[in-house]
Amino acid sequence: YPRAPPAARAAMEKKQGYYDARTAQTYDASSPDFQGWLTKRSVWLQDWRRRYFILKDSKLFFARNEHASPHGMIDLANCMTVKSAEMKVRKKNAIEVSTVDTTFFMYADTEREKDEWIGAIGKAIVQASSTFTNDDMKEDGEDDDDEDGDEGEQYDFGRK
Repeated sequence: YPRAPPAARAAMEKKQGYYDARTAQTYDASSPDFQGWLTKRSVWLQDWRRRYFILKDSKLFFARNEHASPHGMIDLANCMTVKSAEMKVRKKNAIEVSTVDTTFFMYADTEREKDEWIGAIGKAIVQASSTFTNDDMKEDGEDDDDEDGDEGEQYDFGRK
């Protein structure tokens, strides 16, 4: 297929990853497990901004649009809860994702999308938990069927 010009190639390669300045690590955001639009409440200003979310393994990236490089990431390996948050933020189709440090609020355009996101994020949290247990506790196979098949409900993890 035709080669893209250098500037376009650089932009495409840049979009493939997210650079975390705090840890000096770059994370791959290509070939996502799930992706789409959500409106996210900013942590500092508390205003609502539409963002394109990319779920890849245990990382939930967000960008200004589907062509931009991710500018933020939620590490789902540190996530304790993903659940509906309509009453808490008074927004239809709202989702709460809580880590040890921060609680993030987003809302989807439809109830179906909200349920799909809760299911996809919940699955990623379970898989990250299973990977952690398998790698660190050497108990292979014990956590393979932890996933709760009830999409759209709530996933709670008693992590400290």
